[in-house]
Amino acid sequence: MSDLPPPSRPYRGVVLLHAVLAGVIRLLAAATDGDLGKAVIVAAGYFVVATGWSWFRLRQRDSRRARDHPTTRGGRSAGNGDGGR
Repeated sequence: MSDLPPPSRPYRGVVLLHAVLAGVIRLLAAATDGDLGKAVIVAAGYFVVATGWSWFRLRQRDSRRARDHPTTRGGRSAGNGDGGR
């Protein structure tokens, strides 16, 4: 695991990353005189599948983190011995 803090908006970051990579697919097709219609379809397919997979994995990670570190109201760890204060 990384020692870096988690990003504040991981879902937005994933969307931006995959949008840029889909744009690279289109640019490569244009630079190589490829079929831009097919490139748009491939880039859109890539974006949808990759973003969906990333969101799925982020939700799994969030669920695992919530299960492994349960909290009570107020953001305190459950069973920390302070009587909820």
